[in-house]
Amino acid sequence: MPFRVLYALSDGLFYVLYYLIGYRRKIVRRNLTESFPEKGEAEIRRIEKQFYRFFMDMILESCKLASISPEEISRRMRFKNTEGINAMLRQGKSNVVYLGHYGNWEWVSSMPLCLEKNMTGAQIYHKLRNANMERLMLHIRERMGSACVEMHKTARYITNLVNARKVSVTGFIADQSPKKSESRYFLPFLNHMTPVLTGTEKITKHYGFEAWYLDVRRVRRGYYEAEFVLMHDNPKALPDYELTALYFRHLEQTIRRQPELYLWTHNRFKHAEKSDCKV
Repeated sequence: MPFRVLYALSDGLFYVLYYLIGYRRKIVRRNLTESFPEKGEAEIRRIEKQFYRFFMDMILESCKLASISPEEISRRMRFKNTEGINAMLRQGKSNVVYLGHYGNWEWVSSMPLCLEKNMTGAQIYHKLRNANMERLMLHIRERMGSACVEMHKTARYITNLVNARKVSVTGFIADQSPKKSESRYFLPFLNHMTPVLTGTEKITKHYGFEAWYLDVRRVRRGYYEAEFVLMHDNPKALPDYELTALYFRHLEQTIRRQPELYLWTHNRFKHAEKSDCKV
């Protein structure tokens, strides 16, 4: 399906999703209102509609990964500051990339196309319950050279890479909400005291990996830029949880720049508390 047809379809489906079905509108409205108390009702509604338009685009763009060529995805998903991370790879240093449910995170799986060819690329993910959808998503996400690793197998996977002395780049979508029973560490994030996962930090510091944040922008419809930002020159030296706090500060800045690109349908703050704190 050509992109012009895809976006025409997206425009039509937006009206169905937003006006007829009202998919998760209460959650989206609450998330936006609580995250941006300084914004008036009119602006919240504007961001809300922009989000649903983008959300529909993102779903259909992700489907395009099943057939899009490496040349086309490289033109539409541009990575910046690759010289920094590639220099570390050439030095034999492995890297962790923090990203969020922001922009088209599925297109980030094309990252290996711009990195050193001798590195091992992977992305950590949650396995889907539906077996057919699981096979489809693995095919889509691995087409550009990045392996998918189930979250509960992360430690073993990383350990095997280190033991085999393989230089790697592993992507973590690190803004997921932990279960209530696992909510042990809280950080200020978007006007909430939010429980966060700290496993990515533990892996990064334990193995002495380099830590990057991927700062994503939507340039225009169907085109993105993602810049590698080095979070710290020595993550292992940081106090506990400081690397995680750095990540959430970066992510909040990104979200505030283009709030409609965050995944507001996710009940991210279900175990959080509203707060006047800002990252």
